[in-house]
Amino acid sequence: MSEKNGSAGKNGSSGAKPDIAALRAEIKQTRAELGETVQALAAKADVKARAKESVEQTKARVRAQAAEVTGAVRDAAQAATGRVRGAAGPDSAQNGGARVRRNPVPFAVVVVGVVAAVGVILIVRGRRR
Repeated sequence: MSEKNGSAGKNGSSGAKPDIAALRAEIKQTRAELGETVQALAAKADVKARAKESVEQTKARVRAQAAEVTGAVRDAAQAATGRVRGAAGPDSAQNGGARVRRNPVPFAVVVVGVVAAVGVILIVRGRRR
């Protein structure tokens, strides 16, 4: 046997020893990936935490929608108030009531807006408890 054949190694490897540092780095990488996978599986299996997260997301979405609706109602109420004041004119102190009786739509819009805003606020407060 020549020395070339004798150095081939016991397991038929090419004779070059694997780099121990590279193997350790690969093992470390594999452990890290395995740890992340286990954590992901544990998170999926934790039904209570997933349900709580879903509730929190829903609360945040409802709060955002309530704020948006409240702002829209507030803007509509201010616009209606401005139209009522504009329609009333400078002599509103004398015949303002008569103008509202003749054209009650802007007043009704303001009332509906206030009722909607109060309803939204009550709903949001009720869900907090």
